[in-house]
Amino acid sequence: MSILYIVIPLALLFAIAAVVGFTMAVRGGQLDDLKTPALRILHDDVPLRRGAGARLSDKSADAAPKV
Repeated sequence: MSILYIVIPLALLFAIAAVVGFTMAVRGGQLDDLKTPALRILHDDVPLRRGAGARLSDKSADAAPKV
């Protein structure tokens, strides 16, 4: 029974911290646009100038030694 004197204030502190964190996120604008990040994966990467098939993450051509 005496553990409740520790657990209940600790739970209240966690709840207050969660509300404060949520309020800071809302005021900071982190929850303004919920649709665009989900749709961003559907867009193609921008190709590099080397050619139409090269992508930004394709670095294998640079790593190969020239003979």
